[in-house]
Amino acid sequence: MSEPDLATLRARYVPRLTAELGALRAASAGTSADRAPVELDQQSVGRLARMDAMQVQAMAAAVDVRRGGRIAAITAALRRLEGEDFGWCDACGEFIGLPRLDLDPVTCRCIACAR
Repeated sequence: MSEPDLATLRARYVPRLTAELGALRAASAGTSADRAPVELDQQSVGRLARMDAMQVQAMAAAVDVRRGGRIAAITAALRRLEGEDFGWCDACGEFIGLPRLDLDPVTCRCIACAR
């Protein structure tokens, strides 16, 4: 099977990547309050409640870091789609393959090189 042309790849993956990027950015904006600094007012909140709030803050920050990594990967994939590098393995230069790209369109390596 031959490799699809870039127009076909763009039509196939740009809408999906754009939608995921929008959802990730919306999720990040929606959880910004969870990542806000925890108030240390001992009169309004007890020590255990403050510790719980700090734990929620730390978990929300960790999730946002992972989300940021995915946003960066999607942005890079969209840039590759604008050029002519999308779908080609960074390591060996072979076409990655549609099944692998369908699984995760941000991948940069074929299965052989990913091992």
